[in-house]
Amino acid sequence: MKTISTAIVLASLALTSSTAFTGFAAEVPVAEKRLTARTFNSGFSQAHDTYNGISCASDGRIYYVLSSESIDVGAKMFSYEPKTGVVDPLGDLTEACGEKAKSIPQGKSHVSFVESNGKLYFASHIGYYSIVDGMETMGIPPAGYQAYPGGHLLAYDLAARRFEDLAIAPQREGVLAMNMDGRHGRIFGLTWPSGIFFRYDLSTRNLKEFGAMAGLGEGGKDKQYHTICRSIAVNPEDGSAYFTISTGAILKYSAGTDQVEKIPGEDMVKDYFGIYDPHSPGHMGYNWRQVVWYAPDKRIYGVHGNSGYLFRFDAAAPRLEVLERLTSGPSKLSGMFDQFSYGYLGFTLGPDGRTLHYLTGGPIYVNGRRVAGKSSTAMGEAKGLENLHLVTYDIPTGQYCDHGAIFFENGDRPLYVNSIAVGKDGSVYFLSRITEQGRTRTDLVCVKGPFSGLK
Repeated sequence: MKTISTAIVLASLALTSSTAFTGFAAEVPVAEKRLTARTFNSGFSQAHDTYNGISCASDGRIYYVLSSESIDVGAKMFSYEPKTGVVDPLGDLTEACGEKAKSIPQGKSHVSFVESNGKLYFASHIGYYSIVDGMETMGIPPAGYQAYPGGHLLAYDLAARRFEDLAIAPQREGVLAMNMDGRHGRIFGLTWPSGIFFRYDLSTRNLKEFGAMAGLGEGGKDKQYHTICRSIAVNPEDGSAYFTISTGAILKYSAGTDQVEKIPGEDMVKDYFGIYDPHSPGHMGYNWRQVVWYAPDKRIYGVHGNSGYLFRFDAAAPRLEVLERLTSGPSKLSGMFDQFSYGYLGFTLGPDGRTLHYLTGGPIYVNGRRVAGKSSTAMGEAKGLENLHLVTYDIPTGQYCDHGAIFFENGDRPLYVNSIAVGKDGSVYFLSRITEQGRTRTDLVCVKGPFSGLK
């Protein structure tokens, strides 16, 4: 999606000359900070880009899904044990759903795991697409294959090491976003391509759909279609769930009424986020990109997509406050949007429960000229280049820190990163494209932690 005009950029941010801050005091120059990441080989050479699909569980292991675009190969789930360094293959998602070959497989999982009562809950998504009028659509099955059977809600029992198939998404669509109220046993989801919101009750096994929330969703290009929100926030106290639509409205599922309603008096339409045509493809519009529930002050913290602004939302007020541009130091200095116009999904709370961790992009300069980063005049030279940074933000103190650009041990940079998990020791894990011996796959990456903006 392309913006009609760029966002208003604060002069104070444009004047910043470093990547670590206490208030507005500069501490460390950008050029001096660099992180080295370890890569892993999970043994899945066909693995393609994964969005979300990774979490740290209570047993300390990192659980993740590697996606596939193949008509014959489904996504696969793995675990990594930091104490032993062992990667363990757990299963194929198509098989976990009880489905046979010769139908379009469960090729992806676009959601993070939610742990409740010893099980990891998640959902599957389609990975095999057809391109129609330049857009990804539900895959048209070749001769001899059956249509995609729909995304599934799944559970993985940590002790028994066994999958459980719970339900199929409405209208047999893929599951694009999911979260769970573990206390009350309810799962919430948004489907693709229509953007149907639904909830599933574990105790009654009842799935209720509430209809398409984003116009006609992402199935076309005219004004009837809207980008679908990728992140659902859940208030574990009252069981309410929150998500957005590309026009900026914030919607709430109320557990008491079992209904969805628009929150009056507040929305995501902010000058700092930029000005967007909600119907134009290629960006997230006014949708929030990724959000988390922060229990101490009972608010939602999130990041808006392309602008990279951190905000907090108090649903009780209701009031949304824009806090700071959470992008990398180089992005702040350039004053430009990030290279990835949808924004980044690698945003989560660390194990201390107070430090936000964010994997975000930045411009790349060669001989003093920007060759990667949105609005660059030399984007043709930047194909395959990204400048991934790890940023932390301490919620109680408001302290921001850019810990530096991430490189693999061989000097390559991570690519297409839209996932994050923080281990119990504070190490940061994500899924990235990795090229070895001329072959590229997506796989697990680790940057040794802990990381904190506090000194």
